[in-house]
Amino acid sequence: MVISHSSSGVGESAYNTFSSRYARVELPRYRMPENSIPKEAAYQMITDELMLDGNPRLDLASFVTTWMEPECDKLIMDSINKNYVDMDEYPVTTELQNRCVNMIAHLFNAPINEDEKAIGVSTVGSSEAIMLAGLAFKRKWANQRKELGKPYDKPNIVTGANVQVCWEKFARYFEVELKEVKLTEGYYVMDPLKAVEMVDENTICVAAILGSTLTGEYEDVKLLNSLLVEKNNETGWNVPIHVDAASGGFIAPFLHPELEWDFRLPLVKSINVSGHKYGLVYPGVGWVVWRSKDDLPEELIFHINYLGTDQPTFTLNFSKGASQIIAQYYQMIRLGFEDTSTSWRIARQMQPC
Repeated sequence: MVISHSSSGVGESAYNTFSSRYARVELPRYRMPENSIPKEAAYQMITDELMLDGNPRLDLASFVTTWMEPECDKLIMDSINKNYVDMDEYPVTTELQNRCVNMIAHLFNAPINEDEKAIGVSTVGSSEAIMLAGLAFKRKWANQRKELGKPYDKPNIVTGANVQVCWEKFARYFEVELKEVKLTEGYYVMDPLKAVEMVDENTICVAAILGSTLTGEYEDVKLLNSLLVEKNNETGWNVPIHVDAASGGFIAPFLHPELEWDFRLPLVKSINVSGHKYGLVYPGVGWVVWRSKDDLPEELIFHINYLGTDQPTFTLNFSKGASQIIAQYYQMIRLGFEDTSTSWRIARQMQPC
């Protein structure tokens, strides 16, 4: 005779969520409930409410990656509880980030040797990357003005009116005047001629967009560089260029390798790129790389030791997850240059005429 035993272990339940009292009692919306509920009930209630969200696979509006291979999903879940900032505890994750920075720097033709480390950091997206790049430009400009004994209280940045809102955030948050080149009928990106005309001695940089949010167009960074070199020579200024390659940074090197927009141009001092757009990683990861160590003022880098040994850090936040960094490394070694190029060529051929 087989005797059945009912289980009464801690944390186990023997009820149906939909027939339980938790399905009949409305939880407070904006206050923490007084009492706990079983994990099954909490899961079911949240899952049911999330059904009203859209389907990420059908979301074409936010330009982010919504699918990755199961193997990468597993890597993400295996590392989802890692805090990237604790470099002593997770040295291999730190090494993977450094490899990504160097791969991206070489992809953007940074003037570094094979055995030389590139200067760059991972971020939670291109917005943070742009904030960091902008702060570097502002501080370097202010230092130069101080050395010359000139005022440094009215910095400005020149962009096209087609820039993403993060540039407006940078200008407002960090008190930099945003000088926008207006768009014209039939020309929906920044005009390099008009941009250089707006440059003055207080301009910390000119921001060019490689992949406009409005149309996807590349701005003419090469022409901008040539015109700005001329103006710098005429005036004695040293106005640099930042390239916002959030959308185009992981496209142009593969589809348009002959296009000169990156560190091949001498005035391009920093570039940001979005990992969660065409870097093919879930939100949120971005990257910013600098041309050289001289382009990132040392005083912006903090050195902390309360998590172990000395750790240099240049970010707007402190703690952040490591899983997206690991996912970016996976995509880079998984696809390589050849398969990435092939994927984008196929995608371009599939575009409707």
